[in-house]
Amino acid sequence: MSKLKPVFLITAGPTREYLDPVRFFSNPSTGKMGYALARTARDRGAKVILVSGPVALRAPGGVRLVRVESANEMRREVMRRRADVVIMAAAVADYRPEKRLSRKMKKGSRQINVPMARTGDILAELGRKKGNRILVGFAAETGALVREARRKLREKDLDMIVANDVFRPDAGFASDYNRAVIIDRDGNVTRLARMRKDALARIIIRRCLDLYSSPAS
Repeated sequence: MSKLKPVFLITAGPTREYLDPVRFFSNPSTGKMGYALARTARDRGAKVILVSGPVALRAPGGVRLVRVESANEMRREVMRRRADVVIMAAAVADYRPEKRLSRKMKKGSRQINVPMARTGDILAELGRKKGNRILVGFAAETGALVREARRKLREKDLDMIVANDVFRPDAGFASDYNRAVIIDRDGNVTRLARMRKDALARIIIRRCLDLYSSPAS
């Protein structure tokens, strides 16, 4: 490995996209995977920046924590920071309400329709400005796991992607366990058994450090 310790930027948790001051769109991510990655990278001697959506977890000691709430805030904080390795483990919302109301929407008897706008694709933007960074993405899928993960890996110019089936009841969101498939940019597919997220984090960080110490020519 290089004599210089790499800087890791890791994202974690969900984002919240507000409709009004008290209602928002979000997802069940608890941040456990991202926080496990941050702890593990720190334990391996890396400098770690953790950009976290709203979660109930305590930040690991020795890690620089940046709290965000929305997808736009996460994008801004990720894009303004320099890092050797970026791991996008956060479950960033793909859509947000077009308008955020300044006052609480009153309950009525009729159905409502909420126009939604696309949020920025942070990982795709990082891929377009990749430079020498190592980029790792996560893919939470409900079907065609490997095919969808390969597509994201290619389209976003990633070095590695970690995919998991969120339909499984024994792993994934909110669980201490995960069952993942890792695909690298050479097309190698590694199917991992169900394991604790701390154990999966050790595998991912080790692979990142291997990539950092042996950059592609």
